[in-house]
Amino acid sequence: MSASGGVPLASVVRSGLVESVHSGHLLVRGPSEDVLVLGDVDAPIWPRSAVKPLQAVALLRAGLSIDEEGLALAAASHEGTEQHLEVVRRVLAEARLSEQDLQNTPDLPLGTEASAAWQAAGHGPSHLTQNCSGKHAAMLLTCVQVGWDPHTYLDPEHPLQRLVRDTVEDLTGVPVERVGVDGCGAPLFATSLRGLARAFARIATAAPGTPEARVVGAIAAHPALVGGPHRDVTAVLAAVPGMLAKDGAEGVFAAALPDGSGLALKVADGSGRPFRAVVADALLRIAPAERHEALRTLGHTVVLGHGRPVGEVVAFARGDEQAAR
Repeated sequence: MSASGGVPLASVVRSGLVESVHSGHLLVRGPSEDVLVLGDVDAPIWPRSAVKPLQAVALLRAGLSIDEEGLALAAASHEGTEQHLEVVRRVLAEARLSEQDLQNTPDLPLGTEASAAWQAAGHGPSHLTQNCSGKHAAMLLTCVQVGWDPHTYLDPEHPLQRLVRDTVEDLTGVPVERVGVDGCGAPLFATSLRGLARAFARIATAAPGTPEARVVGAIAAHPALVGGPHRDVTAVLAAVPGMLAKDGAEGVFAAALPDGSGLALKVADGSGRPFRAVVADALLRIAPAERHEALRTLGHTVVLGHGRPVGEVVAFARGDEQAAR
């Protein structure tokens, strides 16, 4: 049985009245114990693109040789800016392959501005501009460097995908019992929020020189490549430098700090609207005090009426604590 509606995570307050409620599941952990548990954090979920740091670890374990920017983009859901596309092209060129070798689902750039510019130049949906192209390019490069067939790299039984599955099980500590297909076409392995939080903590606390530490370093050094100038995940990474964080479709998010604390989130209706409020409130419980002001700014999600602020999105846990005070 998969995670269902969960419990209330955030309310949308307009002019003093609760207008909507977003429910879901949330786990916040300290270095050694749970700090906050809302909903069912052990039920299976599709981690969607939040699994990309784990996939990047798997590629490095396979023997991938790639620079820091290419590794950051391998773990990205990018906006499709020219900066992003340049890195994808470079990774493909290193593999002596082209855009035509990518097997991800063609799409327009994820970013509104990037999409408008791409279409204004006369282009339509492409493999290159789809937000997972960095991951797919890195998968192809891995196959070329290791000697695996690059033409069947999305087959769940391909040695690359078998290694990804093994890595997901290893890092999450949760056996993969369901296999699906992600939006980009890559195999997707179910896990739980607790497993996802555990995996992020293991990656964030790994010893220097390990594949895990390389992934953390690349993401921390290039937050703009992991998302883009208008993406929430890039804003979160900027608010807490050195943190490992990644979002996924349908309201999934995970993060971990160097001390092993972290969080994993699944919004039941898949909406991104409560994301900043809930994530900021969760991180305020575990992040260093010097980052709290940045997190409060990040979490302030305004509700507009006739173009002016008339309310905000409020994390339920925060609201409960305020009421208790």
